[in-house]
Amino acid sequence: MSRSAPDRLPADPSARRPSGGPHRRPRRAGSVVAAAVAGAVALAGCGGGADGGSSGSTAAASPGPSPAAPAWDVSPASVAAVGDSITTGFDACAVLADCPEVSWATGTDEGVRSLATRLLGASRAASHSWNHAVSGARIAQLPEQMALAAKERPELVTVMIGANDACRDSVELMTPVEDFRHFFEVSLRQLRAAAPKAQVYVSSVPDLKRLWSTGRKNPLGKQIWKLGICRSMLQDADDMGAAAVARREAVRERVVAFNGVLRDVCAKDRHCRYDGDAVFDYRFTGEQLSRWDWFHPGRNGQARLAEIAYRNVTAAGPPA
Repeated sequence: MSRSAPDRLPADPSARRPSGGPHRRPRRAGSVVAAAVAGAVALAGCGGGADGGSSGSTAAASPGPSPAAPAWDVSPASVAAVGDSITTGFDACAVLADCPEVSWATGTDEGVRSLATRLLGASRAASHSWNHAVSGARIAQLPEQMALAAKERPELVTVMIGANDACRDSVELMTPVEDFRHFFEVSLRQLRAAAPKAQVYVSSVPDLKRLWSTGRKNPLGKQIWKLGICRSMLQDADDMGAAAVARREAVRERVVAFNGVLRDVCAKDRHCRYDGDAVFDYRFTGEQLSRWDWFHPGRNGQARLAEIAYRNVTAAGPPA
C-alpha cells in the first residue's frame, strides 16, 4: 500500500538487492502457506531369514517404486520477495520512507524475525534473500519484479500485491478484475520461464475496510489520511452516509475479487500456494499499524505477517 501519489519507479530495476543489507538505503515512497507434501515414504526392505538371512534364499525382493518428489519443500534455501509497500516496510520505521530491514518477507530486524530469517537463519538470510518489492506498485508492475526475482534463482518467491490496485483516488480507478488476473498470470509465466521449479507463496490482500475501521479510531491517523492515503477507502473517514458506506463496500468487494484471482490462478501451478485468505482474515488492531499513518503495518504488524507466512509455508499441507 502507499499514498495515492504517482508511483515511484525503482532507481535501478536491474540491480540485485539482498534484503536488509547495510548498503541498502530506504527509498522514498511513491504513491501475505501452507506448505508441504513432504514426508518421504520409506522403501520396502528386502525380506530375509533370521540371523541376517541364513534361510539360504538367494533371490532378492524387488524394490518398490520410488516415492514421488514432494510438490512443496517446507525448507527452501533462498527467498525472493515481490510486491508493494507492505513488503518494503513503508512507514514502519520513519514517516514516508521504506524500511526493508523490517520487511515481513526478507527483513533482518530481530524483533520482526522475517520469513527468510525463520527459514534460513539470520546469517544465511542476509546473503540468500532478495527484496524486489516497490512501494506504490500495482499488479501491472509485478511481471517486471518477477523477472528480477527469477534472476536470483530463488527456491521460494513471496508475493503480496493488490492493495494499490484497490487503493486509488476513486472507486472508478480501481484495477478491473480481469486486468488483475491477466497480469498475475503473466507474472507467473515470467517466473516460470527462468525458474520453473521455484515455489511461490502468495499472500492475500489485506482487508482494507478492516484497516479503515481500526485506524479511524486515532485522530492523528485520520489527519494523516487527509494527505491522500488510499482515498477510495479512507477519504472522509467519519462519513457514514449511504454513498460513503457504498464506496467502502465496493473497495472491499474488489479486494475479495482480487483474492479470488490470486487463489484460482495459484491453484493451477503445482509449485504455488495461496495463504487461504490468512492475511485478509487477520484482525489487525492498532498495535499492528504504523504510528506514522495508521494504515500500513508497523513493526508489530510486520512480525504478525512473518508469523502467518512461516506457519503456512512450513505446515503439513495447504490451507483448507
